[in-house]
Amino acid sequence: MTKRRESASGQDAQAAAEHLAIAALGFIASEPERLGRFLAMTGIGPDSIRAVAREPQFLLGVLDHLAADELLLLAFAAENAIDPGEVTKARDTIAGRRWERDSP
Repeated sequence: MTKRRESASGQDAQAAAEHLAIAALGFIASEPERLGRFLAMTGIGPDSIRAVAREPQFLLGVLDHLAADELLLLAFAAENAIDPGEVTKARDTIAGRRWERDSP
C-alpha cells in the first residue's frame, strides 16, 4: 500500500471513529439521566458540550465513558446495530493507536 493510500485510509478510519463517538454522545444525551451522569463524571457543563464536541480528546472521553459501563455500552451497540468491540476500535483510532486486524 502506498503512503498516500495509507494516509487516506487512516483519515477514513479517524473520521469513522469520530462519527461513532458523536453518535455515542447523541445516545448519552438522548436520556437526561445518562447525560447528567456523563456531565457529573466529566465536569463539563451542558453549555460547553457544543464547543468541545468535535475535539478528539473529548470524543475519546465519550468513548471511554461508554466503554466503562458495560450496560451502557451494550445498549449503545444494540441501538446502533454494531459490535461493542467497535467502540474499542474507535477509541484506539482516536487515541492514535493502530488497530491490528483480528486473527482468523
